[in-house]
Amino acid sequence: MSVVLSIIAAIVVFCLLILSHELGHFSMAKLVGIYVYDFSLGMGPKLLAFKGKETQYTLRLFPIGGHCLMMGEDEASDDERAFNKKKVWQRILVIVGGPAMNFVAAALIFICLFMVAGFPFASSEIGEVLEGKAAEQAGILSGDVIVEINGQAIKTWNDILPTVEADLLNITLDRNGEIISYLVQPNYDEESGRWMIGILASENPVYIRLNIFKAIGWGCKETFLFTKALILGLTGMATGSVQVTKDDVGGPVMIISMIVQFANSGLYQLLLFAAFLCMNLAVINLLPIPALDGSRIIFLLVEGLRGKPIKPEREGMVHFVGLMLLFALMIFLTYNDILRLIRACG
Repeated sequence: MSVVLSIIAAIVVFCLLILSHELGHFSMAKLVGIYVYDFSLGMGPKLLAFKGKETQYTLRLFPIGGHCLMMGEDEASDDERAFNKKKVWQRILVIVGGPAMNFVAAALIFICLFMVAGFPFASSEIGEVLEGKAAEQAGILSGDVIVEINGQAIKTWNDILPTVEADLLNITLDRNGEIISYLVQPNYDEESGRWMIGILASENPVYIRLNIFKAIGWGCKETFLFTKALILGLTGMATGSVQVTKDDVGGPVMIISMIVQFANSGLYQLLLFAAFLCMNLAVINLLPIPALDGSRIIFLLVEGLRGKPIKPEREGMVHFVGLMLLFALMIFLTYNDILRLIRACG
């Protein structure tokens, strides 16, 4: 992929992350009746701006951030439409809206991919035939593609598993274009508690387009599984059960380089990575770290329990310190990314 296309791919992915997040805050703010001054995509000098019914919509030069500027969010206001005048649960809804929309964006990417390009199921191609097992004894070879079992059409590896039981199997194979059949008697495996014939799937997936209902189901499932893996990974890092070095983490430079790598692998892989970044942004933002959405939710929960808010200057100081620490971390990660690129090129 050319340098120009790589830059465009990185910009589009970053804009997707930012837009989905800020759109979540914006839509929830409008839902509970908060006045939004400005909805901005990007940071720095304005490129484009237009005024809606009450909100200004802005496109800025650098696609590395954005904001949803609400009345009463960072200053006291007596207006009934101000953020600070809304009930605690309404303000929590607005804050949660950003990460929630990132999850929705990830699920939508999965759903569209599975409908248009297909879901990557393990194919019915045999990757390995285990020595001494029933398949080898019958004459089945690695690379054979299973076409039918007992007259039932086989398209993916998932279709094979329910057919393997105690009964004798009539397996039809495609071997380099030649259709052949073998009779195979499965063996019972005590360790797994299943009937098996001793074959393993190849690493070559087969992409099958899903209808909208299956795509929604698989899309939501993949979003849940990826999010679960992210949370388990972060938990492992926090408890020390997962060892992490400075080469295992990265900042914007590393993310851009990864976007370029996935873009070179094709649009499908790039969009999968974009979905992963959406979920990653959502999970990170929900952590109780000062300056992030998770910390603001904690302050609102405390307010709800106390019956009165924490002094704005105290909360502001906590968020300011957290923001400075995040900037310092970002600088360190960027420096580390640059060193890693220099070592890779050297």
